[in-house]
Amino acid sequence: MKKLLFIAIGLTCILFLYMKCTENDNCMQEDISGKILRLHIIANSDSEEDQNVKMQVKTGVVTYLEDLLKDSSSLEESIDITSKHYDDIAGIADSILASAGKSYTAGCCIERTSFPVKSYGDITLPAGDYTALRITLGDASGKNWWCILYPPLCFVDASCGVVPDSSKEELKEILTEEEYNSILSDKSEIEFRFKYLSFLN
Repeated sequence: MKKLLFIAIGLTCILFLYMKCTENDNCMQEDISGKILRLHIIANSDSEEDQNVKMQVKTGVVTYLEDLLKDSSSLEESIDITSKHYDDIAGIADSILASAGKSYTAGCCIERTSFPVKSYGDITLPAGDYTALRITLGDASGKNWWCILYPPLCFVDASCGVVPDSSKEELKEILTEEEYNSILSDKSEIEFRFKYLSFLN
């Protein structure tokens, strides 16, 4: 009887610790998501041609946004500036699509969007809802491309797998030390932890 009681107490403690860990991670995700603006471009389909044109749209849009947001100093300002230029952003995408011979067009808006665990260079963001500039191409049923518009990590080269230190300093300015360390800890470890918690949730 005592053995069963000890097992029950042990399981209760494990469940409590798990729920506490999940709660802390969920709160951290909400805190992080409330401080950044993501760019989300979704391809028409997964065909090689549609994926290639998606990347062309990415290049054109990011180039435009880099100049547009260069003087922005806050999340709110970045959202405000971007939302006032929907037509220009969609126009850039449509022009690229037309040049590639595509009959479909682009949609553009800022909205709360659900993301899975995602990595950009050596930064890994937990799954959850984030505010994003969302650009949909045609049926928007293909693989997507994303980056962080504020702080402006979209405008650095993370192709080598590492976000430059100068950009990380900008992240440090808007995140708490715990939040910053959580997204820059060992990638395999953090992806496993966030995916495991997302699965259990």
